[in-house]
Order: sequence, then C-alpha cells, then structure tokens
Amino acid sequence: MRRLLTYLTLSVAAALTAAAQTDVEVTVPVVENPSALRNIYKGYYWTDIDGEHVKMIVLNEITVFPPLKFKNKKEEEFYWRTVRDVKKTLPYAKLICATLLETYEYIETFPTQREREEYLKKMEDEIFKQYKPVLKKFTKSQAQLLIKLIRRETDQSSYNIIKAFLGSFRAGFWQTFGRFFGVNLKGDYNPDTDRKDAIIERIAVKVEDGLL
Repeated sequence: MRRLLTYLTLSVAAALTAAAQTDVEVTVPVVENPSALRNIYKGYYWTDIDGEHVKMIVLNEITVFPPLKFKNKKEEEFYWRTVRDVKKTLPYAKLICATLLETYEYIETFPTQREREEYLKKMEDEIFKQYKPVLKKFTKSQAQLLIKLIRRETDQSSYNIIKAFLGSFRAGFWQTFGRFFGVNLKGDYNPDTDRKDAIIERIAVKVEDGLL
C-alpha cells in the first residue's frame, strides 16, 4: 500500500531539474503543508457610477449548496469522516495536477526512451524516499479517496497517469497489486450520478472555498 501510494504521487515533484542529462542528480523538494484553497480574488476594475469613479472588486464564483439532509446516522458519520479525509488528500491531488503536465513535457525533451526511463527511475526513487513519512500515514480509505480526487483534478485515471510515466506493464502491475488492497486505479468519479461521489464533490468545493 505504501509503495503504491508513492507511485500515485509521482508528479508531486514541485520543481524538476533543468538539466537534460540523466547522470545529473535528481532532487525532489518536499512540499510541506500543501493547501487546497483556491484563489477567490480574481481582480478589479474601475467604473463610473452616478458620477463617481468606483473601484469594483471581482471575485471568482462560489458554489452555494442547499442544506444537507442525512438519510441516517451512518451517512452523517460518512460525511464528517470524508471531510477529514478530503482535507488531508485534496492538497496532494492538486499537487499532482499542477505538476503533471510540466513533468510530462519535461521528460519529452530527452532524446531517447532509455534516457527518459532512467530519469524517471531516479525521480521515482527520490520521491519514495522524500514522501515516505507522509504517505505511510494514509489509511486505505484515504488512498481510495486520493484516487478519486486525482481523477477529479486531472480528468484521467491514476492508471493512465502511471501508464504515461512508467509504461503499460508497470501500470498493469500496480493496478493488479492495488486490487488486493481494494484500490482501483481505474476507478471513476461520478458526482452527478453517485451519491457518495456527490458528497465528496460538495466537501471538496467547500474546502477549496475555505468553508470547511
């Protein structure tokens, strides 16, 4: 489980080395206390209202949800447990999304597939070493939630992310391995049709807006 989670956070390398040589040492800085908050402030502009020059502040949209009604005590417990877990895992899902494209574009600058694979292996080992203290604290349910939130942020499955970086064979291996722990790397995220996913989406949006 711990090593599986390490592969899921492969893209958490916040700053990649700028050199294009595979013999350069790869270092992965640890991002401590990542945040899931989105920027509410969008900008401002000036306008004239009734003859006065007024500064208008522009904010991003904030989603307002109707009051949540729980069907039973079990669903209420699920909600508050999910609040705790989303707060813990959403920042890492966002880190993955923020660096995924940059990482993919960078390794494409290597002239050969062999050099790309050598670099990724070094980065993989470095990430495992740096993030092991964080990842070992994730529970099984938090690992499953991380998979869903990665899907939410990147609009692609963790399986496809691993496949893009490490190849089909290794992605298939970790998919099979994850199944033994109840973690499906190809899992879907459907907040429009699945009630549990809808609750996760509601919580994630509220966390992003600083309301939870």
